[in-house]
Amino acid sequence: MNIGAIIAATVLVAAVGLFIGVFLGVAGKKFAVEVDEKEVAVREALPGNNCGGCGYPGCDGLAAAIAKGEAPVNGCPVGGEPVGKVIAAIMGQEVVETARQVAYVKCAGTCEKTKDNYEYTGVEDCEMMAFIPGGGAKSCTYGCLGFGSCVKACPFGAIDVVNGVAVVDKEACKACGKCVAKCPKHLIELVPYEQTTFVQCSSHAKGKAVTSACEVGCIGCKKCEKTCPNGAITVDNFCAHIVRIVGLVKRFVRDILFSNGRKNCCVKAWRFFFSIKGCEYMFALWGGMWYDESEVMNLGRRMYHDCVCSWNGCGYD
Repeated sequence: MNIGAIIAATVLVAAVGLFIGVFLGVAGKKFAVEVDEKEVAVREALPGNNCGGCGYPGCDGLAAAIAKGEAPVNGCPVGGEPVGKVIAAIMGQEVVETARQVAYVKCAGTCEKTKDNYEYTGVEDCEMMAFIPGGGAKSCTYGCLGFGSCVKACPFGAIDVVNGVAVVDKEACKACGKCVAKCPKHLIELVPYEQTTFVQCSSHAKGKAVTSACEVGCIGCKKCEKTCPNGAITVDNFCAHIVRIVGLVKRFVRDILFSNGRKNCCVKAWRFFFSIKGCEYMFALWGGMWYDESEVMNLGRRMYHDCVCSWNGCGYD
């Protein structure tokens, strides 16, 4: 055994290891990325569900946006007000109370209330029904298909299909908007948690077609619109809608944007922040279409022209 060769090999390995260690140490300092301590603290305060309900790619994306001032401190729908207050303390801001929202399915067409055109056996997926004759077995082409695509999309187990119709558990719902984006019939929307009155139908068919397909469908008779003392119900395209204050503000803002021949405003991306009674709402107008807060995330990250609205008026920056 050559002792000299062993010693030489040992020295060579040690020298190479020392060189690599020094090189990595210098490179680590040279190319070090500064970490925002506030961003780290905000990330630790977030629940870590990575549901995307905030409109950002997971909790890391939201934490970075909050630290940069690009997102509100209460932007996490899962954490709600408690997490918002913690983050507000980290950022040295005051958190504005927002109205809690939950998902709601605008369909009451259970198996007993609706009729089927045929018996369907196949892939149980709502999105796949677009390739099935008639859009599915149900006579009503506007109603819930009942195959649970929203159930699979919900990361909190807040939706179940009961008797052929998706039903939301208000207490478990975090208003992340996953189900809203998943429903191919656009039957799910976010509503205030305290709301107790709903129109549980989305059909735009005429009266006779509705009654022949569903026992509880809206026929667009306008009786509710005529008898409502507050004018809170409108019937559009044979379906009743409850007009919330935000809806009234949308009309007001739309009239301003399109007044005086400013029709080109519809090609811009507008984002409106509306506050009433201490509660804040956000919605966007892009490409001439309105998007609620839960849908804004589907528009992607765009350069918005922000507008701050109040019940008494509207001011632009």
